[in-house]
Amino acid sequence: MTEKNTPNTGSADFDWSMDKAGFGNYTADERKNYESIYEKTITVITERELVQGIIVAIGDKDVVLNIGFKSDGLISLNEFRDMPNLKVGDSVEVLIESTEDSSGQLLLSRRKAIGERAWENIIKAHENDEIVEGFVKSRTKGGLVVDVMGLDAFLPGSQIDVKPIRDYDVYVNQTMQFKVVKLNMQFKNVVISHKILIEDDIQAQKSDILSKLEKGQVLEGVVKGMTSFGAFIDLGGLDGLLHITDISWGRINHPEELLQIDQKLNVVILDHDTEKNRISLGLKQLTPHPWDTMTEGLAEGNQVKGKVVTVADYGAFVELAPGIEGLIHVSELSWSSHLRNPQDFLKVGDEIEAVILNLDKEDRKMSLGVKQLTPDPWGTIAEKYPVGSKHKGIVRNLTNYGLFVEMEPGVDGLVHVSDLSWTKKIKHPGEFVKKDQEMDVIVLEVDSENRRLSLGHKQLEDNPWETFESIFPVGSDHEATVLKIQDKAATLALPYGVEGYATLKQMQKEDKSTAKEDEIIVVRVIEFNKEGKRIVVSHTAAWKEEEPKKKEEVEVKRRRNDEAATKAVKTINAKVERSTLGDMDALVNLKAEMNETDKSE
Repeated sequence: MTEKNTPNTGSADFDWSMDKAGFGNYTADERKNYESIYEKTITVITERELVQGIIVAIGDKDVVLNIGFKSDGLISLNEFRDMPNLKVGDSVEVLIESTEDSSGQLLLSRRKAIGERAWENIIKAHENDEIVEGFVKSRTKGGLVVDVMGLDAFLPGSQIDVKPIRDYDVYVNQTMQFKVVKLNMQFKNVVISHKILIEDDIQAQKSDILSKLEKGQVLEGVVKGMTSFGAFIDLGGLDGLLHITDISWGRINHPEELLQIDQKLNVVILDHDTEKNRISLGLKQLTPHPWDTMTEGLAEGNQVKGKVVTVADYGAFVELAPGIEGLIHVSELSWSSHLRNPQDFLKVGDEIEAVILNLDKEDRKMSLGVKQLTPDPWGTIAEKYPVGSKHKGIVRNLTNYGLFVEMEPGVDGLVHVSDLSWTKKIKHPGEFVKKDQEMDVIVLEVDSENRRLSLGHKQLEDNPWETFESIFPVGSDHEATVLKIQDKAATLALPYGVEGYATLKQMQKEDKSTAKEDEIIVVRVIEFNKEGKRIVVSHTAAWKEEEPKKKEEVEVKRRRNDEAATKAVKTINAKVERSTLGDMDALVNLKAEMNETDKSE
């Protein structure tokens, strides 16, 4: 029977000297060695670090990884959708999100590890100007979203190709090459470009093409684009400008009149600048100049047909054939000298006939005329407008010395300002007539050789100054209206439309004031000049002549009054002895009679 309280002494091999750390009676060197081996079995890790892990188990929702830490970590199975053949033992890179969560679990992420590694690789590619590959995921506003190394990057529409892109959708789901052109370190945004790769290739091609170009060389190209000043031709990686003036020998308003986008054509090198990568091309130079193949039908004096291609202030250009133009100067459009603007006569596109006036084949210049198609009106001017004949014309121009009247297109006559009126002194024709107004004239003189026609208007009536001499003799008085008062003289309107003139001294009135404009006064003619058609009058002379007559009338009246008074006194003296109240009444009656006598006088 065994004793109940006998203590259990354990195994006889147990080392009772072992300490709490599990080390027994070891020497100091042995202890250090064992501690070192133990520490190496535990990996030291930090959060946000990228590490390699070994898959130790795959569950329905999670994957277990061993990264050499004291505990294994878990990652959602969704983060391995791009690895359909995942198996235990595979090595993957993960990011340590947390060494220990609230449950003591090690948290890892493969998706974030891919993003961090991609960001590092993108920065490296940007710094080293490396080409990266990406998968176009979708279209977005202004460009495309591209997966580059697992990170979304933005490809602007302007960076897709060197030519404008109308449809971005054609690039979706395509794998392309790019260069990183911009990074935002704070928000980890990436901007990439495919265009820059194309430009690098084009630049290399340009250098190769430019080194082989020569003036006069003919190349095949494709119309790439058009503007109002010309067309851009793709020469196989290098663009050249075909200026609008080098497309055709004839005039065109826009390249699209003769060219189309994507059209193939041969062009000649006119000039090229290797440093600036500029090439000037020509198309018309591949055909002979029309002036060199001009037909014999073009000769001075010949009548031709053409189309107006340009209208300017000085004239119009008419195209007789592509590349062959002539100028119609404004003076050759009409016999009339009043055609100031060719646009009033012609417009672009008009089909007209003309006469060749001058032809210079060396300088490739031609002068044309239109008015030569009709007879020169001055050839028969003497027969049409003999001296003394009366006509109607249109006032076309006013000058200080007269006005020009158009008798017919190409025939103008001058009416001198002195030939407008017999009676009025006209300083400027604008006082008498308006421009474009119809006017009656009489021919005074014809000079066919110098193309001059002198006309008159007042000559349509007899000279009234022969009659005025008897109406306005010196000393005669007339009623007049003051028209204008100037510094030293006044102009007055006399009867029959005649104007008179007076100095301001002669305009003084009886009350010492001066007559004013629009006032009606009596004037006396003090000078009549038939040859100079001038009448000088005086208002002062008219009223001063009346003063002696008025004084005499006053004196006569005074004498009559004195005589009547004397007679009355004698009558009173005869009856003085009978001075009664009745006599006083008789005196009053006598006074009344005297007053009546004065009134009647």
